[in-house]
Formats: sequence, C-alpha cells, structure tokens
Amino acid sequence: MPTFVTREALSRRTFLRGAGAAIALPWLEAMLPRAAIARGLVSAQGSPLRFAFLFVPNGKWMQSWTPAPTAAMDGGELELSPTLEPLAALKPQLLVLSGLAQDNAHAKGDGPGDHARAAACFLTGAHPRKTEGADINNGISIDQLLSERIGQDTRFPSLELGCEAPLTSGGCDSGYSCAYSCNISWKSPTTPQLKETDPRLVFERLFAEDGLTPEQRAKRLARRKSLLDYAREDAARLKVKLGATDRRKLDEYLTAVREIEQRIAKAEADAAARPQPAMAMPAGIPSDFGEHVRVLCDLLVLAFQSDVTRVATHMIANDGNNKSFPWLAVPDGHHEISHHGGDAGKIEKIQKVDRFHVEQLGYLLSKMAAASDGDGSLLDHSLVLYGSGISDGNAHNHDELPILLAGRGNGTVTPGRHLRFARGTPLCNLFVGLLDRAGVREAAFGDSNGRLEGI
Repeated sequence: MPTFVTREALSRRTFLRGAGAAIALPWLEAMLPRAAIARGLVSAQGSPLRFAFLFVPNGKWMQSWTPAPTAAMDGGELELSPTLEPLAALKPQLLVLSGLAQDNAHAKGDGPGDHARAAACFLTGAHPRKTEGADINNGISIDQLLSERIGQDTRFPSLELGCEAPLTSGGCDSGYSCAYSCNISWKSPTTPQLKETDPRLVFERLFAEDGLTPEQRAKRLARRKSLLDYAREDAARLKVKLGATDRRKLDEYLTAVREIEQRIAKAEADAAARPQPAMAMPAGIPSDFGEHVRVLCDLLVLAFQSDVTRVATHMIANDGNNKSFPWLAVPDGHHEISHHGGDAGKIEKIQKVDRFHVEQLGYLLSKMAAASDGDGSLLDHSLVLYGSGISDGNAHNHDELPILLAGRGNGTVTPGRHLRFARGTPLCNLFVGLLDRAGVREAAFGDSNGRLEGI
C-alpha cells in the first residue's frame, strides 16, 4: 500500500537544487496521483521503457559463448554456456540470440578493415565509406533514431559512454578513419555522436546545474564538497512530504550518488599522486580498467533511475583494441590473441577476456535488477543489448554474432531463452522490433528485411 503523503502527484521532473546542483529524482510512489493508485493503475504510470547498447571489440570464442541447443529454444530453461556463467543469477532476464549478422560489415570489395566496419555497422546496419579523410559516411544508429523519437521527453535525448577516446580523424584500420573504429553511435551518416570517457564529466553532466561557467565549476570542485551537500536543504524539505517507503528509496538513491562521487574523487586523487606521462589520461578516469567500466555502468543506471535519459550506449573499448589484461594472467593484447590461428594457449586467454567482459555486463544488469522502478525493477522496464560486430576474431566474420538481449522491456519481451535464427538473419531485424516496442513504427532500418519474430 503506498505510503506517500503528498496531496498532489510529485512531478517526474522534480530536482533537488542547490548552489550548482540539479539532482533528478528516481521513481517514487509520490509521483503517482492518489486517484490512479486507488484504481490500481500503478504499473504503466511511472515506468518508461529504456534502451541501453553495450559493445565489446574483437568478437568472442563462440564455442564457449553459444549455449547448447536445449529446451530453452522451446520455452524451457536457458542453459548458460561457460562464457555466460557469470550471468547465472540473471538467467530469467536473458535472451541469447544466435544466427544474427551485420552483412554490411563485410568488405564488399573494400578489402581489409573489418574492425572499423564492425564498430561502424554495429548499430547502423550501414556499410561505411572507406576513407581516412573528412568524407566519412556511415548511417544513423538505432540509439540515435530512438533519441530523436523519444528523447524529447527527457533532459538528455541520449547518453554516450565509453572507456577509450572517441577519435574522429586519422587512420585506424587499413584505410578507414578512426571515426569508424572508435564510435558506435551516429547522429547522422557524417556525424558520430561522441562518447564521454571521463566519469567526472559524466557525473557533472547528470547532476550539476546547467549553465555553470568552467570557472564556476572549477571553483565548486576546488571546495571538495559533495553536490549533495549543496542540495541538502532541498532534500530535507522534500522528505517531510514523503512517506516511509519513498524516504527509504530517496536515501538509497542519494547514497548511491554519493558513493559514485566518492569513487570518482578517489580516482582523481590517485591520478594526482602518480607521476604523469606526457599523454596523461583525464584525472577522473580510474587506473583500474574494470573500475572504469563499472563506474560508467553505475552512472548509466543513475541516469535511467532519474529519468534524465532513456537511451544510452556504452562502448567498452574501441574495435581493434589491443589492451592487455595482466590481472587475468593475459599479458598479451586482446586483438593479438583474437587472431589465435587455432593456438590453444591464445584461445584460453580469449576465453578469460570474454568472461571478464560478461562479468561487467553482469555488474550492470545486477544493478538494474536491484533498482526499484514502479511496479518492478529498472531491468524489468529496460532492454539492454550486448554484443560485438565480429563473431570469431580470427576469421573476422560478421555473421553468427554474439548477441544478448536482457530485460523484459515493460513486458514486451519474454527472456530466459536461447533463440536460434537462420544464419545471416540481419541484426537490424531486431532493431526494427526494438523500435516497435518504443512506439516508433519504421518499415525498415539499415539492411533489415523484416522483424525478428518470437522474442
């Protein structure tokens, strides 16, 4: 039974404000009118559908990724593969999709450059023009089409995150511009939507007041006060109006905001204490790669919780990335070992990296599953696509892609299954279906030739 005490519904656009702070609120029971609750109209009222797209580079070792054919294909329980085992607690929220392809990531006469095409095509379904110059041409990505159609309802139409710089010029892969390898989100065929890699800048964007000058922002940061300190009085005034359940939810949310702020501050302090190389990374970026991925995931969750955006991308690494993973006993570069040539030692290392990436996905999904949102969890009211634009890194093929869809999409998806489609089925068929679920009717997207049925 709702316990809030406000006489009128609290606006979904309520902010806690202070000097330089503008902290949007999570979903609260007080955001529903009493009349709606009395009639039992709770579920749809405060639960918009959110979309997140996560990209990992260089493909997977597919033999350890793909679940065995089981009863899950006919509605039975999903049997997780070794690589997907870290997601065991989330099985009821997972839909593994086999057989999907991005055909336009193939060469089509353009020669080498599969990593650039894999990233560029992943969310666009387009074949990028081969160039290292300014005449780049790709296609609009699914996230940006969603942001155009549903983004007007939120403070930010979309949020683009990533752990590597969003380069836009120079050559990165066999005659292809770095703009292709380093960006999955495209506002238009000629304009990548650049991702933010610095958690501090993301945090400030989400929770700081708009319109502050760089000098004002620097002065506030120099005081080393939490943004929550500036909004303390506003928060206290709001709590008086809320019931016990909403007060608890608000406290949990603000605690999460403060914890992330503290983690970012620690990264900055650690960076200040280290000798700085000539090309130092921004101070807000943790030196630990896993922490970098996770703090951006936490910020994504807060952005969805507070409804400042409903569309987000997270590019874990640029395609062709050759990062090593020494904490996994993988001192070799990821791209290097993806060209395994059948070598058992390299394949074992690839599996470790694949599992690490899936563990980061599990972190995000667990956070979303734990976040209450109306009549369910944030994950219940979201769709999270995870995958790569390459299947086997050694073969550089773009069919049989490793694709996973998580969440229930406000009841529009039936997860807990592994579905196999005909090899070569366009991934864009799935995107057309995602657009449908957002209320955006499009006859086609990218190279789609229909809608993905049965999800």
